[in-house]
Amino acid sequence: MSNLLIGVLGALVATNQPAALSNLVTQTTGISVAAIDTNSPVEKELQKIEDDDDAAAAEVDGWIRENDKFAAEGAGVPQAEMNRRIRARFEPSRKAYEDFIRRHPDYARGRVAYASFLHDLGDEEGEMEQLLKAREVDATIPSIWNNLGNYYGEHGPLTNAFVCYEKAIQLDPSEPVYYQNFGTTVYLYRKDVKEFYHINEQQVFDKALALYAKATKLDPTNFVLASDVAMTYYGIKPLRTNDALAAWTNALNLASDESDREGVYLHLARINMSAGRFAEAQARLDSVTNPMYNDLKKRLARNLNEKEHPETVTNEPPAAAEATDPAPTNSPGRVP
Repeated sequence: MSNLLIGVLGALVATNQPAALSNLVTQTTGISVAAIDTNSPVEKELQKIEDDDDAAAAEVDGWIRENDKFAAEGAGVPQAEMNRRIRARFEPSRKAYEDFIRRHPDYARGRVAYASFLHDLGDEEGEMEQLLKAREVDATIPSIWNNLGNYYGEHGPLTNAFVCYEKAIQLDPSEPVYYQNFGTTVYLYRKDVKEFYHINEQQVFDKALALYAKATKLDPTNFVLASDVAMTYYGIKPLRTNDALAAWTNALNLASDESDREGVYLHLARINMSAGRFAEAQARLDSVTNPMYNDLKKRLARNLNEKEHPETVTNEPPAAAEATDPAPTNSPGRVP
């Protein structure tokens, strides 16, 4: 299934959505990954199923967007009915995958593709079953380990997650998603990382940032990735001011529209304010003009005034506190 429905479809039909990142693997060495023969009849058959799946996903995405628009006007289809329509639309794809696997049980990539399909429909147990069977057939496919990692990141055990991402990276060190997932896992589960790798908290942050740096090197124009990297600095104490500013400046340079750029201005204002650089913070706030950011801009402006001019603080309730340790925004990246 295409990434078109990630999050949207999951929120609509899944009972348990992926929450964090992690996975399970055994440590082995130097296994090469065979290239996919795109001309083989079996692979062509699987590709046809995936193409049909993507077409269904695009159609359903259109339904969801249209229904959201109608719902805002008080005329949307009830969620239960929308769920029924979605499941009915994907039923031919489900049957096609199941028939393919029945006829080609040892074609591991087919099981990986079906696992991704089940994941997007919220059937995580079915996804896990297919991933484990795919691993039995061909443990050299790196996406198996990555996707197992995403599953174990939600369901545990967390320590298996670290090994899984390491395995995926070992098998394909050129895929940025694997480094990004591993880095986010390290960042989110610092206590487990400290115990597993016998390192202190600052070393945990260094490890997460090193993994992010590798992901960024492989995917240097990815704004979402750059923003996730920058976001991690909020959780690092003491604040690494210059590094945080550099990370947010990198994200700013990658922003594709003014809305994204103004969102980054707010982060730059916050970092500068935390570092006592009040003039720089004010300049960034002054650059924000989009009404969608008005509330956050006002809160930051009030916080800035309280920090810069503490003598003016009244007995009014303090400005709403900013999140002190926001997690990266991405769901675990999946590679079919």
